[in-house]
Amino acid sequence: MRLSTVILPIHRWSEGQKVWRHAEDLGFHTAYTYDHLSWRSFRDAPWFGAVPTLTAAAAATERMRLGTLVTSPNFRHPVTLAKDLITLDDVSDGRITLGIGAGGTGFDATAMGQAAWSPRERADRFEEFVPVLDRLLTEPVVTYEGEFYSAHEVRNIPGCVQRPRIPFAVAATGPRGLKLAARYGQAWVTYGDPRGPGDIPVEECPAVVSRQLDKLEIACAEIDREMGELDRVLLQGSTAERPLESLDAFVDYAGRYAEIGITEIVIHWPVPGSVFDADMGVFERIATEAAAQLS
Repeated sequence: MRLSTVILPIHRWSEGQKVWRHAEDLGFHTAYTYDHLSWRSFRDAPWFGAVPTLTAAAAATERMRLGTLVTSPNFRHPVTLAKDLITLDDVSDGRITLGIGAGGTGFDATAMGQAAWSPRERADRFEEFVPVLDRLLTEPVVTYEGEFYSAHEVRNIPGCVQRPRIPFAVAATGPRGLKLAARYGQAWVTYGDPRGPGDIPVEECPAVVSRQLDKLEIACAEIDREMGELDRVLLQGSTAERPLESLDAFVDYAGRYAEIGITEIVIHWPVPGSVFDADMGVFERIATEAAAQLS
């Protein structure tokens, strides 16, 4: 079981660099950040860009992997995103993971003036976005004309440090997204039931994720891929579970998900006075002591 964290891009870099270095010192496998223009209760508070933040974090750290959790087509185009990712991979010396999803209906969905896309259109765009991005990150020259995205003789030289490209962690629960995860993902990401995970009774939460894993296994089998080739990532914080209340609570929580096949759990770096408020002392104990109890 790997343990990772999400550091929200809310800190001026004079303080933010200390947070990212501290995450590395605590031994987290990966430190992710959200790739939004703004997010929920933080909309009227400081919120910085994911790509510049990760670039700075790459320069401030040495060992820890870094990534988005998640990027989406809501305000990204695969051509420009690919160029940013290749640069990030180079600056970090091959430590970048791209968490990627279909996007939602939050502020990002309408910030550029468009009407919010329907669930079907988000799935349609995602289904085109991922394979185009895959090509842009693996081929030196790409030309493509699709329904939503185009690329005309796009050069991405020298390509990624990681070969054949940076790993994709595909967030998906529906059938079309799961097929993308099976075909293009090096990892799969879930936060629980997308219909309203905060309303699900605590005792039912692992069963929801277990059913998703069953569907992922079917999607993998359809293309003759072993599901074990994918990391299975759980983003904590969207359910009624409270694993950050104590070290024992976290070990029990992580153990339940390890039993059903989750291989990485991502916990939010504490943000006082927010939905991600948590005791920093407990958080640090979880980061440094939980892995030994789960092995």
